[in-house]
Amino acid sequence: MARSTGTGRNVLRNAGMEHSRAALRRAHAQAPPGFTLIELMMVAFVISVLAAIALPQYKNAIINAREATLKENLFRFRDSIDQYQADKGRYPASLEALVEEGYLRKIPVDPITGAPDWQLVPAEPDPDQPGEAPGIYDVKSASPALSLAGAPYNEW
Repeated sequence: MARSTGTGRNVLRNAGMEHSRAALRRAHAQAPPGFTLIELMMVAFVISVLAAIALPQYKNAIINAREATLKENLFRFRDSIDQYQADKGRYPASLEALVEEGYLRKIPVDPITGAPDWQLVPAEPDPDQPGEAPGIYDVKSASPALSLAGAPYNEW
């Protein structure tokens, strides 16, 4: 009894695969190049997730930069006022006096409000000179908004 090696089945199977491959090549050659709707939806989903993660971080970075600028502006103001007082023996009558006398190049813009609208804190009146205006002792932001730490900007 001779054993069948199954070569007949393999030949039929290979012929069927060649037929399927040829049909697949024809279908692929006829299909226009591009992305499927599923692929486009997945890309849009990934982009939206990344944007949802990045947007709050971006907003916090902008607020942190504005707060750092405000701190630097207030430091420069206070330092200039102290230098003016040490040089002249009195506090400046206005912020413009600091610019005119060369203590500041220009009055900076409040980074929180976007305008040079600073809240001025007057100095205590000098009892030796009752008729003279007391001058400016300190400068604060005019913004009542809260910082990221929770303190109002106009209390810095």
